[in-house]
Amino acid sequence: MGDYLLGLDAGNTVIKAVIFDREGNEIASASAEGHSRMPSPGHVERGLDELWENARRVIRTCVDEAGIDAGEIAAIGCAGHGNGLYALDRHGRPLLGIQSLDTRAAALVEQWQSEGVGDRTYPIGRQRPWPSQTPTLLAWLKRHRPEIFEKIGTVFLCKDFIVNRLTGARVSDVSDMTGCGLLDVAGRRYDRALMAAYGLADSMDLLPPLLESADIAGRVTDEGAAETSLAAGTPVVGGLFDVVASAIGSGVTGTGAASVIAGTWSINQVIIDRPELDGPVFMSSTFDRDRYMAIESSATSAANLEWLVREFFSEPRSDGRSPFDLCCELASACAPSSDDPLYHPYLYGAQQDGNARAGFYGIAGWHTKAHLVRAVLEGVAFGHRQHIETMRAAGASFDQAVLSGGGSRSLVWPQIFADVLGVPVSVARSRETGALGAAVAAGTGVGIFADFAEGATAMVRTERHYRPDTALEAHYARRYALYREIADVMAPVWRRLSASQTLTTGAAA
Repeated sequence: MGDYLLGLDAGNTVIKAVIFDREGNEIASASAEGHSRMPSPGHVERGLDELWENARRVIRTCVDEAGIDAGEIAAIGCAGHGNGLYALDRHGRPLLGIQSLDTRAAALVEQWQSEGVGDRTYPIGRQRPWPSQTPTLLAWLKRHRPEIFEKIGTVFLCKDFIVNRLTGARVSDVSDMTGCGLLDVAGRRYDRALMAAYGLADSMDLLPPLLESADIAGRVTDEGAAETSLAAGTPVVGGLFDVVASAIGSGVTGTGAASVIAGTWSINQVIIDRPELDGPVFMSSTFDRDRYMAIESSATSAANLEWLVREFFSEPRSDGRSPFDLCCELASACAPSSDDPLYHPYLYGAQQDGNARAGFYGIAGWHTKAHLVRAVLEGVAFGHRQHIETMRAAGASFDQAVLSGGGSRSLVWPQIFADVLGVPVSVARSRETGALGAAVAAGTGVGIFADFAEGATAMVRTERHYRPDTALEAHYARRYALYREIADVMAPVWRRLSASQTLTTGAAA
């Protein structure tokens, strides 16, 4: 059996390929950034042909740069962003890719809220409908784009499409399918009553066969090998919901352990040994064959810094510093103050409110761009804190967390997280925790590791630790309370803005 494992991590924007040895050392890596299409307000889509082109290109580059024979790769695992909707047509051809930043179904969710649909879905799937949730999007297509809905042959998730292109298999894994609200969580199976609650009882045949994350989904086909430089016959496991993969890849595998991911989405999760906590949380997913992950999340995290950099800091610099490093340096130069501006990280809506908008509050003439950058970093951390408070109210208990995702790469932001959350925060050595978690699953699937915990012990190392500054505890408590109060006041304003946008769009059409 080969000495290397290939992990793929397909996010909303970037796909990465990383080859690891069995000790977790990165042998080679490659990445490619995709392009989102926004054909209408709230619609966020991607071309599936481009996604596969990027995937095969990064795999080929990674194998070439590793300088190894592709036959030495023992297995392949793929993680991908959850929710959204990725569909093949009835002939197995790419049809549609909707990303998990999409809010087109916000009005449908509001209608369902008034009808109590969530009261029927939550006891089974441990989720209430929300705008970019997979079954909600499928129901929206059925209502508003029947000509597309009728062409759908298979509905699955981002990483499932890549597994399909590599192996030809039309499958998904239980972690992704529980994470998108399509399974009876306790039974780990599709449920007709759950689908009926979404108005999709007649769509059961669109759902692919289910695997556990480390089950072998198939093997690289001759065609897949020719396109990627992989060896035909290499095993490919079912793969993982990327938040679960990132937890594993940052060393979070024990029951009660907490993982915070500052990526495109704000992910806050804890491993539990039963399908749910004592109170409601945003969603539950499977973790391994026996345990589960309680998750509080929303599209309110590092995507806000990406937007800030793209719009205001993208000019090339003569000193070679990255714009992200520059932003973090600016933020660190601002000592926390009670009159600092506040920021709501709602560029893509809030968890249960697709109408929510981002905004700065309390800007004064003496504030600089450094204050605004720090406001963004703090606002994202406040969003994470709100989710963690919900989890604690539901019965989760933890006194430390591991931070991963793009936000963990900063030397400044993890300290802000520790101060705002009030718990010690650690950061794993590997920056590619999603790909590493996928590699651990691949190694588990072919018997290199007995389970995820053994794989993480072998492959994950901790690099940095941050302790909260107790002198800032009262400061952040006051600012967080104001952050929440402003959001409550703004909610009806956001709703009117969204209604105005809908009317304007309709008139233009």
